[in-house]
Formats: sequence, structure tokens, C-alpha cells
Amino acid sequence: MSAAVVYVTMPSSEQAESLAQIVVTERLAACANIVPQIKSVYRWEEEVQTADECLVYFKTSQDRVQGLIARVQELHEYEVPCITSWPITKILPEYFSWIQDSTSSP
Repeated sequence: MSAAVVYVTMPSSEQAESLAQIVVTERLAACANIVPQIKSVYRWEEEVQTADECLVYFKTSQDRVQGLIARVQELHEYEVPCITSWPITKILPEYFSWIQDSTSSP
């Protein structure tokens, strides 16, 4: 088994915290770190847009990534949300154990 980070942008800190509470409660993620304010510049429908958003880093086990992504997409208000993931290649063994325990069925 291995661990992963799932990176998600959200329209507000309130929505990010609500999402984090849901997926941590459901054991899809062990932890969520919310960065309350970021500025995003992107192209949408052929126009360059700028938006204030917030960022959430979820830490989870690799076997929970697909379920976490599906749940975030289900709950997210954006038509095309930014949801990406990457494996964690270096991790403290104790932290990895905590992630496993936190994302396993009780």
C-alpha cells in the first residue's frame, strides 16, 4: 500500500471545510489541509478568467483515491472541478500508518 495527496480547488473556505468534514468522516481521507485564499487565472469558454478560490490538500491511502475523487466530484459545484492526485514517494512510517488507520473501516 502507499499514500497519496489529492489536490482540489474550491470556491470558498466554507465549502472546503464542509467537504473536508464529509470525506474525513467517510474515511475517504485521513486529513485535509485548507489554504483559505488563492488566486486562480485560467481559460474558460475562450476567455481568461480570474477567481479567488481556496485550496484543499487531502492525504489518503492509494486505495481510497478513486473513491475520494468520485465523492469530491459529486459534491463539488464546479462543472469541471480541479481534482488531481499524485503518489507520496517519501513519508514517515508513523504518518503512513496513521493514514492507513484513518482511512480503513473501523
